[in-house]
Amino acid sequence: MSETPGYDRDNVFARILRDEIPSDRVYEDGEFIAFRDINPAAPTHIVLIPRGEPPAGPAGLDDGDAGWAGRMFVVASRIAAQEGLAEGGYRLVVNNGPDAGQEVPHLHMHILGGAGLGPIA
Repeated sequence: MSETPGYDRDNVFARILRDEIPSDRVYEDGEFIAFRDINPAAPTHIVLIPRGEPPAGPAGLDDGDAGWAGRMFVVASRIAAQEGLAEGGYRLVVNNGPDAGQEVPHLHMHILGGAGLGPIA
């Protein structure tokens, strides 16, 4: 992941990465951190973010991002299992833009579970 033109270094996730805003971290490695959402939409709601300056959303990804973006799904599945969600199931959500409900312009993934979530479509 290279530096993203126009990246807002003051977005809330960038500030969490710099430890300027506290977070309840459940996972951390050299590429990603994951923390509990402060306004959960499910009994278990974890946000997984890449370190560095990723695109604002998935529309900004290109072929060069395939490696870390793919690993993000692997890490999310490991976190879900760690949180006891694997047997009952969980949902991974990646939003792109305001019409989709994206609030922070830093690519991220929501890991949701712990109860029946109902259909999406």
